[in-house]
Parts: sequence; C-alpha cells; structure tokens
Amino acid sequence: MRANLEAGMTLIEILIAVSLLSLLSVAAFVAMRMGLNTMEKTDAHLVRDRRVENSRRIIENEIAGFEASFANFRPGPQQLMAVPFAEWTPGEMRFVTTYSLNDAWRGRPQISVIQVIPGADNRGVRLIVNETPYTGPDQAGAMVAGIAQNIPMFAPLPAGANSFVLADRLARCRFEYLEPPRRVDAPPIWRPDWELTGVTPLGVRIDMAPLELRPAEASIASITVAMKVNRDPNEMYDDQPY
Repeated sequence: MRANLEAGMTLIEILIAVSLLSLLSVAAFVAMRMGLNTMEKTDAHLVRDRRVENSRRIIENEIAGFEASFANFRPGPQQLMAVPFAEWTPGEMRFVTTYSLNDAWRGRPQISVIQVIPGADNRGVRLIVNETPYTGPDQAGAMVAGIAQNIPMFAPLPAGANSFVLADRLARCRFEYLEPPRRVDAPPIWRPDWELTGVTPLGVRIDMAPLELRPAEASIASITVAMKVNRDPNEMYDDQPY
C-alpha cells in the first residue's frame, strides 16, 4: 500500500498548538488567582466585620450583666469598711458582671475592668477588658487603694497577656454615664465623672471613633447600654467563708 506523504503534523502546527495551550493555561491560572484574591479579600472583610460585631456584643453583655456588689475595704488592721464595688471614670469601668468571655452567661460572676490604654506605637488608643473570677467582698476589697469623698479609688490594672482587645486603632474613646434627674422636671445628664455614692448610672455610653476611616470596612462606633441592676452576687457567698 502506498504511503501518504501528506499524513501527520508539521512542526509549525505543533508549535501553534503548544502556544495556544500555554496561553489557555496562563489565562486559567490568572483567572484562578484573581478569584482566590477576591475570596481572600472577602474573607478578610467578613472577619473584620465579625470582629467588630463580636466586640460590640461583648461590651453590651459585660455592662448588661452588671451586679450590685460590695467590697470589704480594710484601711487598718482593726478597721473594716463595706463600700460599693464599682468604678466609673472617663477611662475605666470596674464592676462585677454575670457575663464572662469564656463562659458567656453560664459561668460564675467576674470582676470586669474595661479601660482605655494607648495604642500600638502610641498611635491612637485601644479599648481592652480584663476579667477576674469574683470570689467575694474580701477579694474586691483588696483591689481598693483608698477612699476619697466616699468614693472607692482603685489601683491601675496594667494590660497583660490575658487582656482582651475590644477595639483598636481608635482616635478617641471615653466613657460617659447617665445621671438620674435630680428634679422631677429636669432631664437626665450624661457625665464623664461619676460622683454619686451608692447610685448606679442609668446607662453607659462609650464614645468611640476610628483612627482611620475605611469606607469598605466596618468600624466600631459609639455604644449606649442601659444599666440593669441584677441581684447582689454576695448573696451566693453568705454561707461560705471568704
């Protein structure tokens, strides 16, 4: 049988086929890379949005779980003063709460210290919270450094490895407290400094603003939470030695 001299492929045809396959492979790789980059950016946005929402929920729950409590302050060996255990200042809040970071609403009461500290590299400020399991008035009294005008004063609590960052890269962060009206016809007043002894604020407002505005990202904003005084946590320790 006579062979067909025109059968098969030429070198030019092979080079063209390989070039087309390479171009298709490069286009598919670029499309996959663009898709992965888009997915990574979307995931990062979702993580940041979720972090902002979680931080807001933690702040609201910490304050909503506030429990009226007392501290046994001992200014001297034979002296004992029972003072309300709460701190309301423009940059720090300290109180007993039924909410905790680890156990949510299922754990034991915690001493929560929410405070404003300088940000990384002294750029802006950040909001953090520290929790300590509450064991009774004696433990709370050990945190009282002194009494000034019938208001307990507390030693500063430095940030540590267990500090949880609620918000970072803030241009400002300050606390304000809603004071009950002193007259029937007077409106409530938001105060940065709390001077009423034994009185719980009607609400707490945390005024925050981000250091950098990023339209494509969610940023934490000011939070206002109504104070609901729960039962005294000391009741659960009445029959227990401190």
